[in-house]
Amino acid sequence: MSKVVLECTGLSRVYGDGDRLVTVLRDVNLSLCAGEKIAVIGASGSGKSTLLNLLGGLDNPTSGRVLMAGRDLAALSERELCRLRNQRLGFVYQFHHLLPEFDARENVAMPLLIGGLKRADAGRRAAAMLDRVGMSHRLDHRPGQLSGGERQRVAIARALVGAPDCVLMDEPTGNLDPHSAGQVLELIDELGQESAAFVVVTHDPAIAGQMNRILELRDGSLV
Repeated sequence: MSKVVLECTGLSRVYGDGDRLVTVLRDVNLSLCAGEKIAVIGASGSGKSTLLNLLGGLDNPTSGRVLMAGRDLAALSERELCRLRNQRLGFVYQFHHLLPEFDARENVAMPLLIGGLKRADAGRRAAAMLDRVGMSHRLDHRPGQLSGGERQRVAIARALVGAPDCVLMDEPTGNLDPHSAGQVLELIDELGQESAAFVVVTHDPAIAGQMNRILELRDGSLV
């Protein structure tokens, strides 16, 4: 049986105070195994991005808990949480969030440098990962010199360069033309054959159809 890399139990998130409370997530339970790909779908405002933020330790739940590699995120110090995210998680967003002053190789190497790897080694690993996503000819190009699809492939390379247990993707094709979206879809499919697990928030039926499971958030509850 595959090991569980990320799970949440009884996860709820409420914003506001007093009589102006808004419940975004209600008692969400989810377990993700190594190599598994899960799509999370739902209408705008159903809590999809909030769920990803909680799973990635970027926000704290009102109740319930998130376990990554068996560790309760709420019990970790900020330093421990940052280290765990750096070593175990990859993030890909609808907007690439690449640093404009750095080239593709430098952007992809950034998580490795933050993790303490020497610059030369980080650069080699970044170049190898960019080659895997078909971007070896763009190593020295800055984000402003790349197309939308190329920037997203660089963002995916950055998320994967540290060999994370789990990759969280928030609308990874939502800002792309159909051709570029297809390239990203093929890339997710290829990488999903390996040990990394994926949680992909998407409105794209083609992306959702490639996943092992499709879960829907409806009014804050997972159905």
